[in-house]
Amino acid sequence: MLKAIVIILATICGAALAFAGDPVGRYSVQGSNPGNKSPYSGTVTVERTGETFRVTWDIGNQTFIGTGIGGDKGFAVSYRSGNQTGLAIYGAKGDNWDGVWAYTGGEDLGGEVWTRQ
Repeated sequence: MLKAIVIILATICGAALAFAGDPVGRYSVQGSNPGNKSPYSGTVTVERTGETFRVTWDIGNQTFIGTGIGGDKGFAVSYRSGNQTGLAIYGAKGDNWDGVWAYTGGEDLGGEVWTRQ
């Protein structure tokens, strides 16, 4: 599974150089946590910050802040909330995004679907 994630990440990062579009916008997010797969929902906002993106998730009473790289076909985001850190990888699905994510040091993946508002 780790090998697959590395391949996906390499593809996304390579694609970032070839595409000029981006995921900037506001989205509704539906996801599942790693391990127990418990569901969550909230919003995510993506803003351009030069060659990178600022990604802000508001999930319940938690806010996660991330830095993303990529383009209109896919991108990767490292994120933090308090002592929690991790990595997420997203692929474009029309005007929306599908992704997987993990906490730093984690062994299981969570999933997310972003729907443009």
